[in-house]
Amino acid sequence: MLSVSARESTSPPAVDDAKDATEANAPSANNPGEATTLGEVTVTARRREENVQSVPAAISVIGGKLLDSSYTVNTQSLSQLVPTLYYNSANPRNTAYTIRGLGSNTLSVSAANDGIEPGVGFYVDQVYHGRPATASFDFTDIDRIEVLRGPQGTLFGKNTTAGAIHVISREPTFTPELNGEVSLGEFNFLQAKTSFSGPLLDNVVAGRVSAQFTRRDGVIENVRTGVDENALNNYALRGQLLFLPMENLKLRLIADVSDLEAACCTQSFLRVGQSLRSAGRQFPALAAGLGYEPPSRDVYDRLTDIDADLRIDTQDGGASLITEWNLGSQTLTSVSAWRYWDWNVANDRDYIGVPIQTLQRIPSRQDQYSQELRIATNGAGPLNYVGGLYFYTQEISGQPTSVYGSEAAYWLLNRANFTVPIPRNLLDGYGQIGQSRFDVKSYAAFGEVSYEVIPRLTGTLGLRYTYEDKNGTYATQVFGGPDLSQYIPATAAELKRAQLSILRPQNYSAADSGGNVSGRANLAYQLTEGLLSYASYAYGFKSGGLNQSGLPLDAQNQPALATAVIKDEKNSTIEVGLKSTLFDGRATANLAVYRSVVEDYQANVVSSLETAALRSYPANVPEVRVQGVEVDVVALLFKGFQVRASMAYADGENTDYPAGPCPLEVQTAATVACNLTGVRLAGLSKWVGTIGFDYTLPAGPGAVLLHVDSNARTGYNSDTSASQYTEISGYTVTNASLGYRFRTGWEADVFARNLFDTNYITALTIQTGNSGLILGQPSDPRIVGMTVRYRF
Repeated sequence: MLSVSARESTSPPAVDDAKDATEANAPSANNPGEATTLGEVTVTARRREENVQSVPAAISVIGGKLLDSSYTVNTQSLSQLVPTLYYNSANPRNTAYTIRGLGSNTLSVSAANDGIEPGVGFYVDQVYHGRPATASFDFTDIDRIEVLRGPQGTLFGKNTTAGAIHVISREPTFTPELNGEVSLGEFNFLQAKTSFSGPLLDNVVAGRVSAQFTRRDGVIENVRTGVDENALNNYALRGQLLFLPMENLKLRLIADVSDLEAACCTQSFLRVGQSLRSAGRQFPALAAGLGYEPPSRDVYDRLTDIDADLRIDTQDGGASLITEWNLGSQTLTSVSAWRYWDWNVANDRDYIGVPIQTLQRIPSRQDQYSQELRIATNGAGPLNYVGGLYFYTQEISGQPTSVYGSEAAYWLLNRANFTVPIPRNLLDGYGQIGQSRFDVKSYAAFGEVSYEVIPRLTGTLGLRYTYEDKNGTYATQVFGGPDLSQYIPATAAELKRAQLSILRPQNYSAADSGGNVSGRANLAYQLTEGLLSYASYAYGFKSGGLNQSGLPLDAQNQPALATAVIKDEKNSTIEVGLKSTLFDGRATANLAVYRSVVEDYQANVVSSLETAALRSYPANVPEVRVQGVEVDVVALLFKGFQVRASMAYADGENTDYPAGPCPLEVQTAATVACNLTGVRLAGLSKWVGTIGFDYTLPAGPGAVLLHVDSNARTGYNSDTSASQYTEISGYTVTNASLGYRFRTGWEADVFARNLFDTNYITALTIQTGNSGLILGQPSDPRIVGMTVRYRF
């Protein structure tokens, strides 16, 4: 696992003494705009202090100052600063993120399945978070965020096949510190942040407390209820204690909780796709038969008429203890952690004002425990190494619940498939309730050695052995619906068959266990003092997953047991790169070229065989390939003016996928599978670029501050089937702020998120039953506001 973290000292005065490339040697309030170089970026990517420009790997580091000035408050907005990171979320549970187009899933509904782990690891303060949903919470008091590209696992933490996001919070300080800010904006936006830190016991104990609160009205109007949907209402708290009982011993105790409770999240009418099913089973005819018309056929009117309850109530929290014992030539590190995640939600899964599905939710509880022990060399000698042991256990329990409404039979059942007339109310009140349980135990030993073979040439070899044991159970029962005893037995049996084609009791167990060796090899050559070249090969492994959301039905409406377990995923990545420092430290320019081939890629697909394709389920794509080029440039053009630019080109496709889900336009009532070999990989833009700048202009008793960042991406398909109806067009989003900072520490800014009010789609869903209706989650409109900050 490649990790980037700032220099940490065991002595009390060393606080926040490392700067990243986005803010190194940045002007302070007392000397604004006086920096003449970018400054050195000190990191511990290989568990020792070194300049980030000497680390032979592709890394994106976003510092806390840039996070604050760009109003980057969560992983979704982070993706606007890091072009290789893609984030898609229909709601916190249904969250997916990829790096270089790869992860465990690429669809917004992917993470609803508890039995499949993400291919991109999400870490906070060295602690791995097992569920993607926890990446949806707002950042609180952050020092920096590191996005690591490619397979990870030989240096610390959990093995991941596509990369990692590492969020590092600010540490307690022995110098008193007080930070606070309040932001107000359109849609009744209110955000308040505060943190204070200082000594508690001489130079032995320091503490830090951080808090954040965010609220905003919804941006989608429900014309049926008058409620503004997709609102924000969350808070986060973090408390820390830093102990320095001896000169060479450091302990950091962290406890945190984040809570989100709001009217969220739904989507609106986007378009209608046409399949080869009978015309009477497609959206235009179904809607006309009810006299139904969406409140708007323009998704950017941001209107909905959903008729079921909509809310989110989720919480994430935990505690960790990080112990570092400096032994002189080596440092011994222990990371012990417990985390939990609670999830409860109410959805309208048909997304329209027709009572098709009135309830669909999976209240869940996750508890995870992890323990890591590492030993690493200190200093910068010719031989350096890291070795460690890692243990991780996770338990998730859920209660899948679904209930259908009065028009479900009309909308979902094709009467031509049954031998008796179907009553209109056949599915009214019909539903299921059940229990699911998933647990995993993961054991790993890892190590990495680097050696300077000859002057300027360093070789690195890392290996990891991982053994994982996964077990899952899923049991549901059906209930409700009209009393069928009033019918003769033959008719009742046929009507029951119709009900079971929608929901069928399922009771199954699944298990998967096994081990695998992964690792990486790297050669780095320092061509000149300011130019590093490198070449690396990495092999990543992600153990098989279990289907914990119910199995799809086969042609006989029986659970397809073969889909209960999916195979291990294997990623092989070749990368070559150059890192350069130019113009006497006033600019850096980095280049990376890579090619990744993934066997048995774990992705979510939707069954096109069922009468109603209610949920996606995990499956294996035999092989996918992504290759691309990435360029990152940071430059201090003149005093006070720093510019950042990044570009990523990626070409990704399914290189072997003979039996995938069929796109909507070729589906018939008998559609089974389609050959998707050669089809573009879902969720991946071919071109993504970011550009931004910060300008600090001394003026009077302080400085004028101007910040601009812009992200542009080309279009991509959001569905594995690559249907022409699930294409999302490219877009450009620009954010900006203008403010004034006084030397006294006060600052006032006017900000605009989505400055040019760009309309684009952030998530896309094919409606239940494959009627052809495509729903989209529109972007937030432009939000203008003001922030007042204080730094002491």
